[in-house]
Amino acid sequence: MKRALSLIILVSFAALVNAQQKPQYTQYVLNNFLLNPAVTGIENYTDVKLGYRSQWSGIDGAPVTAFATINAPIGTAFTQGDAAGLEPMGGESPYSRLYTSDYRAAEPHHGIGFMLVTDKAGPLDQTNVAVTYAYHLGITSKLNLAVGVSAGANHLHLNTSQLTFENPNDPVLNYLENNKWKPDLGLGLWAYSANYYFGVSAQQILPQTQYISTSTNNANINKTVPHYFVTAGVRLYLSDDVSILPSALLKFIDPLPATFDVNVKMSFRERFWFGGSYRRNDSFGVLAGFNLSSLINVSYAYDATTSPLRTVSNGSHELVLGILLNNKYKLTGPQHGW
Repeated sequence: MKRALSLIILVSFAALVNAQQKPQYTQYVLNNFLLNPAVTGIENYTDVKLGYRSQWSGIDGAPVTAFATINAPIGTAFTQGDAAGLEPMGGESPYSRLYTSDYRAAEPHHGIGFMLVTDKAGPLDQTNVAVTYAYHLGITSKLNLAVGVSAGANHLHLNTSQLTFENPNDPVLNYLENNKWKPDLGLGLWAYSANYYFGVSAQQILPQTQYISTSTNNANINKTVPHYFVTAGVRLYLSDDVSILPSALLKFIDPLPATFDVNVKMSFRERFWFGGSYRRNDSFGVLAGFNLSSLINVSYAYDATTSPLRTVSNGSHELVLGILLNNKYKLTGPQHGW
């Protein structure tokens, strides 16, 4: 029994110390909706994202994440009256300096969304589904504030067939909870203007027991913990055609020390971009993307591992496909999120 219990606790603890209770993303800046429900409905079109991440490739059982998200605004006043919905004056790009200087806050409107995220690491896998809602309000002539909530369910599974037990009939196996859906809740705030944004959010704020239902083991290891995120970004124009987009993400997950990601993108006429990223004590990354049309964009990121896993890891790969539906003004990229 001690051997079986130790194995299960070890696996759960390994997931915890690697911050894998929730997946991590290098290209979070392309889809902050994954981290903050207040982003729901921020754009003037229906935003669809499909993503795949293979972390620490070359290591057997390393985390693999896939996601599908969709969110859209609701409200005629917003979709027809927001600065993102105005025809460009004089043929100017809405991403030019003219757009920045003439920007006005969005009309009050609602946003709704849905996400599906699957994450597998060795014998552990989880599936999260959630619906999201946000309300956007212009609090000054040029500044918007959005409040959002996500509600859904999380399914945790431990594949015992991938584990070896000294006693296959160990009573501890009777306490495994491998096929239960448990409620999940998240909250967020998002402030944004023409050339900057700032957000705070909390995920997994309803503590849940993981994998083992008995109270005889270490409850702190066997519980989900809240994930807190603080993120900010700014758009700096070098010319009407070229902009630099630095952003940062702070993550607070008890009992881990606080960590951060830093990204920088350089965008050319909103048609293609490239950049780099750094994740503290974990990796350096390179990123690139193309806005192929007003309907489709695609991006890729590669992370070179800098943690002790670098001796056995071939790095991480992340691919994101974006689809812009109901994009009546034929924007080639996001107006409020970069």
